[in-house]
Amino acid sequence: MAAAPKPASRYVSSFGLQVLAGMAVGLLLGLLARSIGPVGEAPNGLAQALDLVGTIFVDLLKALVPPLIFAAIVSSIVNLRDINNAARLVGQTLLWFAITALIAVTIGIALGLLIQPGVGSGAVPAEAATPKTVGSWLDFLKGLVPANALGIAATGKAADDGGITVTLGFNALQIIVISIAVGAAALRAGEAAEPFIGFVRGLLAIMRRLLWWVIRLTPIGSAGLIGTAIVKYGWDALAGLSAFAIAIYVGLAIILLLVYPMLLLLNGISPRRFFKGAWPAIQLGFVSRSSVGTLPVTERSAEVLGVPRSYAAFAVPLASTTKMDGCAALYPAISAIFVAQFYGLPLGLTDYGLIVLTSVLGSAATAGLTGATVMLTLTLSTLGLPLEGAGLLLAIDPILDMGRTAINVAGQILVPMIVARREGILDEPVPEGLLPAEA
Repeated sequence: MAAAPKPASRYVSSFGLQVLAGMAVGLLLGLLARSIGPVGEAPNGLAQALDLVGTIFVDLLKALVPPLIFAAIVSSIVNLRDINNAARLVGQTLLWFAITALIAVTIGIALGLLIQPGVGSGAVPAEAATPKTVGSWLDFLKGLVPANALGIAATGKAADDGGITVTLGFNALQIIVISIAVGAAALRAGEAAEPFIGFVRGLLAIMRRLLWWVIRLTPIGSAGLIGTAIVKYGWDALAGLSAFAIAIYVGLAIILLLVYPMLLLLNGISPRRFFKGAWPAIQLGFVSRSSVGTLPVTERSAEVLGVPRSYAAFAVPLASTTKMDGCAALYPAISAIFVAQFYGLPLGLTDYGLIVLTSVLGSAATAGLTGATVMLTLTLSTLGLPLEGAGLLLAIDPILDMGRTAINVAGQILVPMIVARREGILDEPVPEGLLPAEA
C-alpha cells in the first residue's frame, strides 16, 4: 500500500521555500561563475559544477517519465471503468485545453498588434536563418504512430572526430498512444488481464516512490539549473529584441496572474490555494524549461490540490505534451506578428484566424517534438511567412523558454482542477455561488 500523502499545507510550504532557496543560491552562484569567466577555452569549475548538477537532476526526472507515463495512464484507464462519467471527463479535459489555448492566443495577437515588436526592431537581418528543426502537420501523423513498442527514438549527430554520435530518447506522445491502447485492451480482455493490471499498479507504486526520492533533490537541482542559465545566457541577448521579449513576458504575466485566477474564481476555486499548491511545479518548470521533465512534480501538485489520483494520472501526462499555453499559443502568435512586421508583410483577418486555428490545434501536432521553435515554424509555414524569421528569435529563446514553460506547467494543473471541480470530484471546500451552471 502506498504511503499516505503529506498534508497539503505542510508539503507546499516546506517544499516551496526549499525550491525558492535553491533558486536564490543558484542565481548567486551563476552570477559568481559568470563574473569569473572561462578558464582557457573551457568554462570555469563553478560553471561546470552547476551544469553537472542541473543536467543530472533533469536526467533523473526524465528517466522516470516513460515508465511513469505508461503505468499511470494504463492504471488510470482501468480505474476509469469505475467512474460513471469517464467519457465526459475526457471530453471536458480536451474542451478546456482548447478554451485556455484560445484565450492565450487571443492575448498574444492583441499584444502583438499593440506593442508591434517587429517595427523598428534591433534584430540583425543577417542572423535570419531557417532553424534546423521545422514543424509541419505531417509531424502530427508521424508522432501518433509509435515507431516501436517502447516509444524510443534514436537521433544521430555528427561528432568532432568525424563520426556519428547516436542518442536514444523517448517520444512522449507515442508513449501516451501506446499506454492508451494497452489500457483499452486490458479493459476489453477482462479477467484474463487482471495479473497484468496488478503488475502495472505495482510498477506505478514503485515509480512513485522513486519519483519522491528524486523530487527531494529539487532544491539542489534548481540551484544547478538556474545557475547554468545565468552563466550561459545572461541578459545581454535581450538588447536587440527587447520589445519582443517584453511582449512575451507581459502576455505570460497576464495569463498567469489575471486569466488563470479569473477562470479559477468562475469555477469556485481559490486562486490562493491554486498558486500555493502549484508553485513548486511552476518553479521547476521555469528553471528546467521542460514540461515533460517537470511532469512528476506537476502530477503531484495536482493531487495535493485535490485532483483525484485516477484522473490526474491521465490528465497531467496528456497535458504535459498537448497543453502548452505559453509555447503553443501565446508565443507563436506574437512571434508570427513580429516576423510579419519585421519583413513588412501585412496580415489580414484570415491570417489571424489561421494563427488561432494553428495554436489551438498545433500543440497536439507538435507533441513529442522539441521546443517552441517547432510550433513557431509550423505557424509561419501555415501563414506563408519566411521561416528565416524564426532564426532572428533563437538568440533569446532560452530566456523566453523559462517563462513559457512555467505557464505551460501552470495550465497543466489548472485544467484538471477545473474539470474535477465541474464534475464534482475535486477534494476542496467550495464557496457557495461561485460555480456557474453546468453546460
